[in-house]
Amino acid sequence: MNKKWLIPSIIGALVLLIGLMVIGTYNGLIKSREEVRTSLSNVKTQYQRRMDLVDNLVSTVKGAADFEKSTLTDLTEKRSNVGKVTLPDNATTADIQRFMEAQNAMTSSLNKLIAVSENYPSLKATEAFRDLMVQLEGTENRIQVARSDYNNIAKPYNTKLQTFPSGLVAKMFNFEQSPYFESTGGAEKAPKVDFSNKK
Repeated sequence: MNKKWLIPSIIGALVLLIGLMVIGTYNGLIKSREEVRTSLSNVKTQYQRRMDLVDNLVSTVKGAADFEKSTLTDLTEKRSNVGKVTLPDNATTADIQRFMEAQNAMTSSLNKLIAVSENYPSLKATEAFRDLMVQLEGTENRIQVARSDYNNIAKPYNTKLQTFPSGLVAKMFNFEQSPYFESTGGAEKAPKVDFSNKK
């Protein structure tokens, strides 16, 4: 090989190698980001299922004529607020925080409704109410699994954004970290259970 072409050939090979590495890394980041978005969509689907069940539950409870209207009104209002808060595919930590605040407010109202329903044996005896409670419990479990799955998919993606050389490619193409779902406030404290028969 001619000496005058040796250095340009080496430079050309290095540029080609770096270009291929950047393309491969970029494609890997795109794939990972799409996995995160798909997982986030699965989380949103489970929350939507819960919202639909809450609508059915409110309709069922309205049938109990003497049921506490303020509890129903509160839950309906919180349900409406949840519907106004959306999670974009490229959700930020603030987006997830707003979403979870609305979800937690609805959960609190839902728990109140369930507690109040204990005072209405005729309501608890209806098959529709019992079925909705079972479905709601299953949905809550699916939400927890979907959130955990999302976090497990977001973690390797976020790690890629912080490691070399994929971190450089991520910065070049403005890839952003995916936020995590965190436990609800107070979840780190075990509930106090007292089985003593104090009267």
